[in-house]
Amino acid sequence: MTQASDRILARAAWRLIPFMSLMYVASFLDRVNISFAALTMNRDLGFSPQAYGFGAGIFFWGYFLFEVPSNLMLQKVGARLWMCRICVTWGLLSMLTALVRDPVSFSILRFFLGAAEAGLYPGMVLYMTYWFPASTRARFIALFLAGVPLSAVIGGPISGWLLGVSGHGLNGWQWMLILEGIPSLICGIAALWLLPDGPAKANWLSTEEKQILLCRLADEPQGELHGFKQMLLDKRIRILMIPDFSIVFALYGLNFWLPQMVKAMGYSNVQTGFIVALPYLLAMAAMVGLGFLSDKSGERAGHVALGAFAAAFGMVGAVLLSGHVAVILALCLATSGIYAALAVFWTMPTAMLRGAAAAGGLALLNSFSNLGGSVGPYMMGWLKQKTGSYAPGTLALAAMLILGGLSVIWIGRRFFSRLDSGKSS
Repeated sequence: MTQASDRILARAAWRLIPFMSLMYVASFLDRVNISFAALTMNRDLGFSPQAYGFGAGIFFWGYFLFEVPSNLMLQKVGARLWMCRICVTWGLLSMLTALVRDPVSFSILRFFLGAAEAGLYPGMVLYMTYWFPASTRARFIALFLAGVPLSAVIGGPISGWLLGVSGHGLNGWQWMLILEGIPSLICGIAALWLLPDGPAKANWLSTEEKQILLCRLADEPQGELHGFKQMLLDKRIRILMIPDFSIVFALYGLNFWLPQMVKAMGYSNVQTGFIVALPYLLAMAAMVGLGFLSDKSGERAGHVALGAFAAAFGMVGAVLLSGHVAVILALCLATSGIYAALAVFWTMPTAMLRGAAAAGGLALLNSFSNLGGSVGPYMMGWLKQKTGSYAPGTLALAAMLILGGLSVIWIGRRFFSRLDSGKSS
């Protein structure tokens, strides 16, 4: 029975995860392509580093306010319809960002873009709990999250090239935002056919295969929190916000500024696009590798900490080392560590949540921790404006990663047993 269910899980993974990852590629591209737009947009519109950092980061306040309602709605109406709604609305708003004229309109559209996209990531993590047992989840979450660095691998060179395109009264950064919003619209429509609401509704599984998979999921240890109120009263969700906030703080602090950091070394926009793609290409391998190792050992918190500490080491190296190659390699280590840590982290809350608690808890955790995506870019912009250097902000990101690594070790020892048992202590 186990071998049969393993074959069905592998089949489901091949059916679902490439498309889910593609959705996240489009999502993350529309979320962070503003970092490439800034290479020329800030000059065209007269944005200061602080104004750009604030507008880039306010996205996460919209995300924060609408995250929990969005995920609860997904549980109610199903992934197929709700993911279609999310993709189409964020694609349109991302394209409209090409029309901003000042910091106020920029910040407003970024806020609404966050509101439109709210629920995508925790919704997809929740969706995976419908399909994949807890004992295999780190590798599948990592494969799904590989869409994030993949968006930079694909989007970096393309975005750098599109910045040189102009015509019909639009500058390159405007064409980039418009054209890169189109894949989101396509993904939204495709979700209606490619995302069945669960194994029971997958027309590519036979009745016997559905039963085998549902039995495998039922036999797995279930999270002990199942009610929304019960989840709100459990302190582990609130404590898990500390490492997640810290890692996300560093992730977006680096993401939104990395193209400008690389270009400041003297590279062209196109060269910057290709160089920025390298750290994310390596991050894809790192996160999948760490996910497999975590599943194999059954240990979660230590693997998250390993990624966070490696990323902090890379951040410090990027400040202390000299020479472009050394700095870029340090940034590669930082990026790889951040994404690898984040991929394994999400196995911890999914191991103790189910039902309404999973829908609300994953969204609540992600919404609060994602405020780090607002603070990180803004802090980087503020420190850059005050000091004229990226070094203070980069060291602050390293400090947050160390906090994240230390806190997750303590949380793992205090609240979680080895997750090969699938239970929290």
